[in-house]
Amino acid sequence: MTNKVLDFVEKRKENVELKRRNFERILFQNFLGAYSVIDQSGVIYPIELVDISHEGCLFQIPWDANRDTKFDKDTEISMRMYFTNESYIPVIVNVKYGREYIGRDGMTYMQYGCEFDQSLPSFNAMKSFIEFMYSFAEHSAIDKGDRKVYFR
Repeated sequence: MTNKVLDFVEKRKENVELKRRNFERILFQNFLGAYSVIDQSGVIYPIELVDISHEGCLFQIPWDANRDTKFDKDTEISMRMYFTNESYIPVIVNVKYGREYIGRDGMTYMQYGCEFDQSLPSFNAMKSFIEFMYSFAEHSAIDKGDRKVYFR
């Protein structure tokens, strides 16, 4: 007999986490825009959100080591999380690390792992959004073409 026991609770957590990350990628690539204010003169340019959690987010920007300047650790960045073309939730993040990354498209990016400043009143809206994403990942189902709708 084998000593290997399958931990169903842990396996379910892994599946929910994978589902959440897949949902985030679809959401970030198709619906949610994020723009970062990177200097005092108010220059705004798009970033690509990769991951988001209760504590922070991971974003990436195209990277040319010969031309671009890396954000230092603990740099404070103002971000705009757009939910429509004109309305956004302002958030502040602090850079915790930056690393070069080669994307699936073959391009080089700089990825930044950041921590949210949760003291801002606007973070309450982001907190609700993040909770929705976690809950969606846990409770959503994949449409397989069946017509029956399940309610509990």
